[in-house]
Amino acid sequence: MKGIDWKTFQRLRGSEKKEYFMQFGNIFHVIMSQQFDRKFLDEICELATKIRGISKGNKGVKFLQSLLQGKRAMLYFVQPSTRTFLSFMVACQILGIQCSEVRDTSTSSELKGESQEDTVRTFSSYVDLIVMRHPQAGFAERIAFLLHQIGRPVPVINAGSGKDQHPTQALLDIYTLHRSFENYGGIDGKKIAFVGDLLRGRTVRSLVYLLRNYDGVKLYFVAPKGLQMGEDLKKYMSEQKVVFEEGEDLGEVIPLVDAVYMTRIQDEYDEAGESKRIDYSRYHFNKEYLDILHPNAIIMHPLPRRGEIPVEIDEDRRAIYWRQVRNGMWVRVALIAKIMQKDRDITEY
Repeated sequence: MKGIDWKTFQRLRGSEKKEYFMQFGNIFHVIMSQQFDRKFLDEICELATKIRGISKGNKGVKFLQSLLQGKRAMLYFVQPSTRTFLSFMVACQILGIQCSEVRDTSTSSELKGESQEDTVRTFSSYVDLIVMRHPQAGFAERIAFLLHQIGRPVPVINAGSGKDQHPTQALLDIYTLHRSFENYGGIDGKKIAFVGDLLRGRTVRSLVYLLRNYDGVKLYFVAPKGLQMGEDLKKYMSEQKVVFEEGEDLGEVIPLVDAVYMTRIQDEYDEAGESKRIDYSRYHFNKEYLDILHPNAIIMHPLPRRGEIPVEIDEDRRAIYWRQVRNGMWVRVALIAKIMQKDRDITEY
């Protein structure tokens, strides 16, 4: 990122920023989904599966823990998180990385008026990896840019930034789709429905960016008026020749698709209270939908859920959102190993 100022960098398209997130030809920072291509996605899925196999024996567990022994990570999570925080912490432990954490800025020097940029710059003096979740869109990108400008090469992983991006959630979703359809032709050619609050759902945005890497995929966006997919992403999909349809009738779409990706309403971003006026029950996956869902289709959800999927649906073999959670841990192990250039050691084990 040398030789470019922040304002110029901000104006670049996501795909144009990709080279700035690399080092020596390898992934270094993980900031946005647009930086990943099909080759990388195939490699990360293969690596995650390899790690799962290695971890099944004590010898393999010890091998994995030895890979990054002595390395340190900071988990800077100043936006509420359960699954993402814990899966990153466990992923670090699997690879032998020691973790520190900040989850409440009232216990840090930010309470004294220190800027968040200075706080994270301080962390970079102590650790080899920074994983951050932040309510401000683009904050992780800003920190990655700052660290390069001051010559401190510490990788930054975006674990969720406002309504903007959640790239590691998208990676685990791709891995979940990959494993679910590996005996049914893979992700290519599949039809996927995204349901709920699509305007403010960063998980949906990030996954859609990744799906443009697959051939013949068709997307259905099912959402209330006012919460449909943003115009910027629809323009991007049109440019990338990704076929999509918009609608409001969930029951009409379910028989057509191979995967249903449910989401909750994102009312933490609801400043005007408009979400309270929406009948969101029309966008719940009710039990009767199981009868019209294809036998080999899957039901996904990034969680947490708030009634969009009744608990009795959990018993259906097509409900795989709990597998998504576990997949997230393995994908994050693979991602960290790849960033720290230990993927070859794992492949050759």
